[in-house]
Amino acid sequence: MEARSWYSELVLENAAEALKKNGFLAYVAKNSDEAKSLVLSLVPSRSTVGVGGSVTVRELGLIEELERSGCKVVHHWVKADPSELDRLRRAELVSDVFLCSVNAVTLDGKLVCIDGLGNRVAAMVFGPRRVIVVAGRNKLVRDVKEGVWRARNMAAVMNSKRLGVNTPCVKLGHCVDCDSPERICRVLLVLERKPFNSDFHVILVNEDLGY
Repeated sequence: MEARSWYSELVLENAAEALKKNGFLAYVAKNSDEAKSLVLSLVPSRSTVGVGGSVTVRELGLIEELERSGCKVVHHWVKADPSELDRLRRAELVSDVFLCSVNAVTLDGKLVCIDGLGNRVAAMVFGPRRVIVVAGRNKLVRDVKEGVWRARNMAAVMNSKRLGVNTPCVKLGHCVDCDSPERICRVLLVLERKPFNSDFHVILVNEDLGY
């Protein structure tokens, strides 16, 4: 195995073990195809699947695969008026399965997310019976402090650019803890342990995915 890929897989395996110690069900996928197959195996047939605002999920082509498999997919990355988008976000909260990514995974088995509306983090914590998180190797960090830094200075900056908002970070390339009305980093969640009564799966992928 090429040394870079070997090293990434070793670190991912260590992170997966840490996640397991914190109560999560954790897996390491060698590539995107393996990750996609694993997600599909974890979704019961004919489920309603809510999908958070995730570049990772869409890069994997999971929405189309789930629809082909007979699942009902509910997601808000569609062209619709604000009231319809609000309805879709709320429907995601009561889906059978919630599928999303996170902004960082720490080597000691914690998950870090920053949201604008909070719909993703709300669904991760309580609502859907099963939560599936998929994260690429680029999201691994040493600890929560580094995870928050990554979320603010990498993920939020790129998502701000994707969304076309006029925030200082888009101009500067890093967070300045701004007061912009268009600021998208408003809700911080750190999952230190698996929430009680949740069926929570984390798939780490030995590829760079998402922001």
